[in-house]
Amino acid sequence: MSTQKITIEPVTRIEGHAKVTIHMKDDGSVDHAYMHVNEFRGFEKFCEGRLYFEMPQITPRICGICPVSHHLAAAKASDALTGQMPPRPANLLRELMHMGQIIQSHGMHFFELAGPDLLLGFDSDPATRNVVGLVGANPGLTVKAVMLRKFGQEIIKTLGGRRIHPVFAVPGGVNKSLKIEERDSILNGVDDAIDALKIGLQIMKDWAAANMEDINKFAVFPTGYFGLVTPENGLELYDGDIRLISRAGVEMERFDGADYLEYIQEHVEPWSYLKFPFYKKMGYPDGVYRVGPLGRLNIADKIDTPMANEELKLFKALNGGKPVENTLYYHYARLIEALFAAERVRVLCEDKDIMSTDIQNTRQNYTGHGVGIIEAPRGTLIHDYTADEDGKLLKVNLIVSTGHNNWAMSNAVDSVAKTYVKGPDVQEGMLNRVEAAIRAYDPCLSCSTHAVGQMPIQLDIIGPDGVLLKTLQRD
Repeated sequence: MSTQKITIEPVTRIEGHAKVTIHMKDDGSVDHAYMHVNEFRGFEKFCEGRLYFEMPQITPRICGICPVSHHLAAAKASDALTGQMPPRPANLLRELMHMGQIIQSHGMHFFELAGPDLLLGFDSDPATRNVVGLVGANPGLTVKAVMLRKFGQEIIKTLGGRRIHPVFAVPGGVNKSLKIEERDSILNGVDDAIDALKIGLQIMKDWAAANMEDINKFAVFPTGYFGLVTPENGLELYDGDIRLISRAGVEMERFDGADYLEYIQEHVEPWSYLKFPFYKKMGYPDGVYRVGPLGRLNIADKIDTPMANEELKLFKALNGGKPVENTLYYHYARLIEALFAAERVRVLCEDKDIMSTDIQNTRQNYTGHGVGIIEAPRGTLIHDYTADEDGKLLKVNLIVSTGHNNWAMSNAVDSVAKTYVKGPDVQEGMLNRVEAAIRAYDPCLSCSTHAVGQMPIQLDIIGPDGVLLKTLQRD
């Protein structure tokens, strides 16, 4: 049996570079589809030899979309490495910056990246299936979406001096307190942000009601779910224990994130630079899990802000209280989290300690090793640093949000291709659905491609006539 190969390159409306290859059978059906992460960065290796306190400024350069997540995770790892636990006001200010990041990233993804598919249609003209098309279709909504993202970015800028690559968190705390007028300016934007997110939630619910057939066949599959929770199993985005639940929703593990290597292992495949994390005790692929908005809402029993908690109740009812497995519901979960973040901004700004100038602990109890974990918009982000007595880094390990979801994204691509792509006349809209399977996870591929030691690689040598001459492979 011969096969035809369809290549989608690049995958659009994501951060980073990837391609998809769809291998077709003679009868026009899909044999298998692969997501190839063909970008390699190597941040783990070239951070070795740097000083630990440089990491909150180095690692944000991994990505311009979620630099705050790396900034704060690096600072938290440095706190642990030096034994400098930040005062409460510093943690409140860090979390406030993080909420700004959640709002701007989730808002941008739903309205500008995923929105063209939902609002204009998977089969709409690709020339206008983008933010420009949204402006033409609904300029009022587009303005609200832009202002929502601006609100999140202004929080980041207020605290960190700039919207991208902020200078704010340092080992033991932060380097700037909040002024009254800055706090009041942030508070003044909360209501508009919540209103925009409520509009987004209604759009998502209306779209789901009209497209339930697609939701129920678009990459629906069981996995475990993984992420941070509060002590009462509430949604947590800044700090907490890690909770892992099974496909059935039963808690399998709850542990301090510093012990992550006792529970997580990484698998590699020769066709991707992105590793495949899994739960050690179950092995690969039985131990795969999902992170990010869908994963976090599945592991959370409640949300500690009223409006988002009411939305969580509706979300939990989608599958009768069992974990929600539908890939397209990532978009719904993302909006619920953004609503929580907006409500949380108000809570943080109204906390009297947020105005304190007690923002840095300078006393060290140096350990030489630290793990910092935060829930980035795309999922659980882990920074792990080991340094010598002079503070020079000997080893850096990063498990980035998108990496946790690698198996799920790859499986979603294959599932959607087999469901929607039919030959011999393959339509563009069919291929866009395959891309949408990746976009649902909002991957950040620039963040997630790293290496320790030798990565597997396959090199195909092809002659001028297109014939494969030789294959070299390193496992």
